[in-house]
Amino acid sequence: MATNVEAATPIPPSVVPGEKHEQVAGPYHFSDHDSDDLQGEYPTEEEFHTLRRVSDKIPWKVYTIAFIELCERFSYYGTTVVFTNFIQQALPEGSTTGAGGPDGQSGALDKGQQASTGITTFNQFWVYLVPLFGAYMADAHWGRYKTICIALVVAILGHIILVISATPKVIVHPNASLGTFIVGLIIMGVGTGAFKPNISPLIVEQLQHTKMIVRDLPSGERVIIDPAVTQSRVYNYFYLFINVGALVGQLTMVYAEKYVGFWLAYLLPTMMLCLCPAILLWGKNKYVTQPPAGSVFSKAMRLFFRANKGRWHLSPVATYRHLQDGTFWEVVKPSAIRPEHRPHWMTFDDKWVDEVRRGFAACSVFCWYPIYWLTYNQLNNNLTSQAAVMKLNGLPNDVLSNLDPFALIILIPVCDILIYPALRKAKIRFTPIKRITAGFFTGSMAMVWACVIQAYIYKYSVCGRYASLALPESMGGNGKKLCPPVSISVWAQSGSYILIAISEIFASITSLEYAFSKAPVNMRSLVMSVALFTNAISAAIGEAFVSVSADPLLVWNYGAMGVIAGVGGVCFWFMFRGLDQEEDHLNMLPAGHLVVSKDIEEPAEEEPPIREIKE
Repeated sequence: MATNVEAATPIPPSVVPGEKHEQVAGPYHFSDHDSDDLQGEYPTEEEFHTLRRVSDKIPWKVYTIAFIELCERFSYYGTTVVFTNFIQQALPEGSTTGAGGPDGQSGALDKGQQASTGITTFNQFWVYLVPLFGAYMADAHWGRYKTICIALVVAILGHIILVISATPKVIVHPNASLGTFIVGLIIMGVGTGAFKPNISPLIVEQLQHTKMIVRDLPSGERVIIDPAVTQSRVYNYFYLFINVGALVGQLTMVYAEKYVGFWLAYLLPTMMLCLCPAILLWGKNKYVTQPPAGSVFSKAMRLFFRANKGRWHLSPVATYRHLQDGTFWEVVKPSAIRPEHRPHWMTFDDKWVDEVRRGFAACSVFCWYPIYWLTYNQLNNNLTSQAAVMKLNGLPNDVLSNLDPFALIILIPVCDILIYPALRKAKIRFTPIKRITAGFFTGSMAMVWACVIQAYIYKYSVCGRYASLALPESMGGNGKKLCPPVSISVWAQSGSYILIAISEIFASITSLEYAFSKAPVNMRSLVMSVALFTNAISAAIGEAFVSVSADPLLVWNYGAMGVIAGVGGVCFWFMFRGLDQEEDHLNMLPAGHLVVSKDIEEPAEEEPPIREIKE
């Protein structure tokens, strides 16, 4: 958003615990979203360390945005949950819909497990690559609201093409069906990808307070209203809505696939998605929105490259020393450069440089997320295939994946209402970096569980380590008849899904919160897209595991995932434990000012320096 420096809303003194503030008549106003939201009384240093932190009230319009996300996730997960069977399994004999019926296996294209894993992994890559484009268009040109509207129209078009790929006249021609399916997949991914990085910031931008304030509760207790706690609650329930949509979509569509056909499993999610534009239109004049800010990304990158000048050497030791000398961002602040030496693009103040530093720190945290997503992505393909060779007792093989959203729907309120408040009351800071680390470890445990289950499948299957393939002729096979399922109940997979759900609460939800709270105000969609893009990187890495995503190597697949996630969690904590100690300081940085409509340097008012928080 182009902001004139002279006309910018006055910024109050630095909001850092222990800072002495003069009592000035009238309220302070902040410019985080160019609104006049009253912040209130700031906590003193003593209050900062002694008072309990609580959430602010959540406006009702937040829930309408969450419902839009629920509908979109219903459409996405309700559609993708049947992808594995649609691609991997053969069309049942005599069927024109792909429905397997009560005792049969649903299928359509008969391309095998490796093809299904490859295509679903590509889909994961694609829908998390596009957010970079969607975020840029939102931040620089269209704004979040307009970008979301356009993205929904594109996604609806993609869903319609998927329905066509599964109609009776098309599905009986595997090559034509596959081609149509891929086109629909790509178009749907464009819409979904452009939607994701913008809906997450939009929902938290509806909150009023952006800085810590002190209030007295009706009970007489004096507490700190902490925006970080409020944001965390919003994202917890935002994720709850996501998983309600995912659960209902997945649970209903696997039965639609099994008893009616794939065309219905693609049509119903499309109809649900069509509700989203109507709700957005209703809220057009009610939502707080950020106008586009112009080419902010280029300024941030120029700043980053300028900070790197003179710090790289042939000697790795010298390079590390110069990069870690504590002056990386200080020397590129406008106040550190004489006016006549400042480049024409440096049209921002020192506080905006601090925001950019914080945003880059968040992006460095996200660089570790591809390791975590490797474990989560097993839900979408390999664990579904694992269920197909277990004792189903009439259940569709892809229905058990619903344990993940079901567990989240139960565990998110438990964490929000019981666990997190109890930790805050006990003065235990379960900060984002600690939560993400815990997410790595629980994700690793989920893969270890799946590895053990797979080992037992190989042990008890009559086909040994080829449990998902055709029954050998020596055992009465005819080249088409599959090996019989093992006697292990499919519910033995429950541990993997519940552990993955716990890891999502710690790692996935926290990534949304971290991206929003650490990004510069005019780069929120972009930083959110970086967090989402780590899914695409993980999907690309996952392609390297396709060769071990089939019998007889699945034990190695799950075992490798568990080890990688566990080691990654240890390394992550040791790298970012210092950043964990800066959490409050980073959250309370004042908003900076940036001029993007012209390249003229205009001095901002000098403000008191920010002091470090005393621990």
